[in-house]
Amino acid sequence: MSRTCGIMIVSEIKLYELLKAKIGEKEAEAFVQILEQRVDQKFDDRKNEFVLEKDKEKLLTKADALAIFATKEDLASLKAEIIKWMFIFWIGQLAAFIGIAHFILK
Repeated sequence: MSRTCGIMIVSEIKLYELLKAKIGEKEAEAFVQILEQRVDQKFDDRKNEFVLEKDKEKLLTKADALAIFATKEDLASLKAEIIKWMFIFWIGQLAAFIGIAHFILK
C-alpha cells in the first residue's frame, strides 16, 4: 500500500492495521487505496470549486467589457474635456496671480 509519493499518513496506517485484522491484508490495502483516492478527488473538487468561486469576481461580462473599453470617439471627447479643463485651470491660475500681484503692488 503506497501513495504516489510513497508516504502513508498515520491515520491510513492505523486504518490499514485495523482492517487487516478484520478483512485481510489485500482487501484492507485495496480499501485504503480506494478511500485515499476518493478523499483526494473530493479535495481536488473542493479546491477547484473554491478557485472558480474566487475567480468569478474577476470575470468580465460583455456589458462590463463594453463599459471599460473606450472607442475612438470616447477618447476624442475625453481629450477635448481635458483640454477644456486645463484651459479653465490656467485662466483661474492667471486670474489669481493677477489679483495677488495687484494687491501687493497697491
